[in-house]
Amino acid sequence: MNLAENAEKLALGQHDGWEPTAWDGLEQTLEVIKARNIKIIINGGALNPKGLAQKAQKLSKVKRLGLKIAYVFGDDLLQEVKTELAETGKLPSHLDSENDKVSLAENATALLDTKGKPLVSANAYLGARAIVKGLELGADVIICGRVADASPVIGAAWYWHQWSDTDFDRLAGTLVAGHLIECSAYATGSNFSGFDEYPLETFVDLSYGIAEVFDDGTSVITKHENTKGLVNEDNIKCQFLYELQGGMYLNSDVAADTTNIKIEQVGKNRVRLSNIKGFAPPPTTKLAIFYHGGYEAQLLTNATGYATAEKWKLFEAQMHHALEQKGLKDQFQLLDFQILGTPAANPRSQFASTTYCRTFVQADTQLAIYGLLKAWSEIAMHHFSGFHLSLDTRTALPRSYLAYYPALYPQDKLKEGVVLLDEDGGEAETVDAGHPPRYQSLGKRENYETATHVDLSSFGPTRKARLGDICLARSGDKGANINFGLFVRHAHQYAWLQTFMTRDKMKELMGDDWRDDFFIERMEFPNIWAVHFVIYGPLGRGVSSCRLLDALGKGFADYIRDRLVEVPEQFLEEVQEVKRARRAML
Repeated sequence: MNLAENAEKLALGQHDGWEPTAWDGLEQTLEVIKARNIKIIINGGALNPKGLAQKAQKLSKVKRLGLKIAYVFGDDLLQEVKTELAETGKLPSHLDSENDKVSLAENATALLDTKGKPLVSANAYLGARAIVKGLELGADVIICGRVADASPVIGAAWYWHQWSDTDFDRLAGTLVAGHLIECSAYATGSNFSGFDEYPLETFVDLSYGIAEVFDDGTSVITKHENTKGLVNEDNIKCQFLYELQGGMYLNSDVAADTTNIKIEQVGKNRVRLSNIKGFAPPPTTKLAIFYHGGYEAQLLTNATGYATAEKWKLFEAQMHHALEQKGLKDQFQLLDFQILGTPAANPRSQFASTTYCRTFVQADTQLAIYGLLKAWSEIAMHHFSGFHLSLDTRTALPRSYLAYYPALYPQDKLKEGVVLLDEDGGEAETVDAGHPPRYQSLGKRENYETATHVDLSSFGPTRKARLGDICLARSGDKGANINFGLFVRHAHQYAWLQTFMTRDKMKELMGDDWRDDFFIERMEFPNIWAVHFVIYGPLGRGVSSCRLLDALGKGFADYIRDRLVEVPEQFLEEVQEVKRARRAML
């Protein structure tokens, strides 16, 4: 998403093309890595890795550090995609197109309108091959653009241990290690569903995760000593389940079968990963295409207290009538009335009694959205009792939005490589990265109910409780889809979770958010007592154009954990024992 937003500014000369924080980090760090003989691989080059590399090389020269700096190229395929689209009128295959049970989002192929919906960026997810070549050339710093999130970690371990490109088990283990530490402080306590079991100051000023990768591809996730945060089995399991789509985790260099992964505490803030199987990579990689989707806006209106449900029904009816009068009903790609919050019973403050409606609209033209705003302004004084606004109507003004089309791109067509710079920033040496020695076509992802179905009554008396009282979880986005994994704390509780958490139960727990054009995949991770789901469709065309408030799907896990279900009483007591023991240790 950052690439696409900055691409427009770069074209207008308003952006350097790289992430500003990447330069900030390099500026602070180059002298340190020289003194300590450390190498850096960073993907903050974004749209302009060459420019960032040359800027870093200039700083190295000014400070007389003598560092060798390189950059990776080959991910930017914008001109190629534009040309192919213009010549053939056809799109590359959609990432989810191989699953005939999945319905693509409405307007998913709107970028075929190349004049009305022009392309903004198209970047392939690269592997670690060019990174390894750069390290072999002696580079101290390698600047990447759109490599896969785990590729810098894979490249570092691959080079350090002198693996071959067919050491698939080793590469697969490192892929998962890279997945665990790539997302800021997620491996040390950020976005952790069990945070409330610890003193809150644990999560203030978090440190970042470290992956110690061994020659056999196993790894230990840890953090610096005497820093905030935590690294334990629960949090690492949560992060492992994040952004997965089934048991097979894909990268341009390797396919990792994580179904039987083991996640084990081996010391304070040290968690070991093992039992990951590697295979040849798929013949395609992901190609992230962004294009102008049109214009969008939101109008925020509030209601307080008595008869709230009827108030919002009236508001929606008034809006539909006004739009119909103006002939605007068919002018929108999307018009959504989203009610957020529920008034508290016997509220102790007006805030507790207030909810709001987010009228979210997308259209091909700004004019249509201005028409909606005008229609609303003309009936604003027809409002229900207690109607009021959030600040003002500036959020209702149209803004351009970018839409996402995730595609498949043949790996053998990639022209990927690395350039080593000379002291003055010129190109001293260019090396082609080549391609994987072989590929393995993938079948359909696993999708099954449990094979170990048990009688739920065998777990004894139950009572209503939140699912989160006994389960931790993590969720996130992959294009149009939400992935969601949850797990229990004890091995003997797992048979209950396997039997209870079916696809039908998942639909039931989603409640009013479930739509019949969604599709669910389900599978299990037996060694970490987890069940995992991919729900296809809720995020529409992806984060940048999603109609939902939670466009990244991060809140989904805690919504499901907040649902009341029948829970075995013994499980609730067992979890309380875990919490009491933890508090005693702290």
